Amino acid sequence: MSLSDTERAAAQEAHRLTTASGEFYYDGTGLACVAGIDAAEAVRRLQAPPVADGELLDVLTELLEDPYAYDMDESLHIVGVTSVPGGCVVTQPWGYAPQMPGVLARLSAGTLCYGLYANPKSGNQGSIARHGTIEDSDLHPGGGPDENDTAEQVLASYLYQHNAVAYACAFAGLRPTDRRAVTGPPDVWVELPRRDYWSH
Repeated sequence: MSLSDTERAAAQEAHRLTTASGEFYYDGTGLACVAGIDAAEAVRRLQAPPVADGELLDVLTELLEDPYAYDMDESLHIVGVTSVPGGCVVTQPWGYAPQMPGVLARLSAGTLCYGLYANPKSGNQGSIARHGTIEDSDLHPGGGPDENDTAEQVLASYLYQHNAVAYACAFAGLRPTDRRAVTGPPDVWVELPRRDYWSH
């Protein structure tokens, strides 16, 4: 059985994307891949001011040197945002903030968003948000297909096996040319407003 043109294109993009990102250690990283908006629009939706100077900049500098020296509550509200072809990536190399429901809901207004947290204890956790609503959660990007998956999802599971970051980007239609959007440095570091992001 041969691949259709659409499936062949998906396979070619998977090869390009996994090659561009390469292999890297991303345990503990949280990210949100957002379709169709750039970093500036993501920052506006999150109402998140840039980390510019002062005490917060000192915290960020220390965080980048040793992320786990800080209490999670102190470091959770700092995220990076980067424009990539097809949309943007919100990332946090040390935590799950980009994948919190309230963050995904704000980012996905009028569009699609795939959230990922590479949980060091329990493996990759994925979620899908569309038009401001969490559509699915407790997914396992980079793992095997589920029994109810469509043919397209089964193919994606195969193409991105053991590569959850590339899977998340591909799901949202993002086409990054390297891993900078995930590992940094991002286009901008911002501070999320203090609010309840779990009940959104």
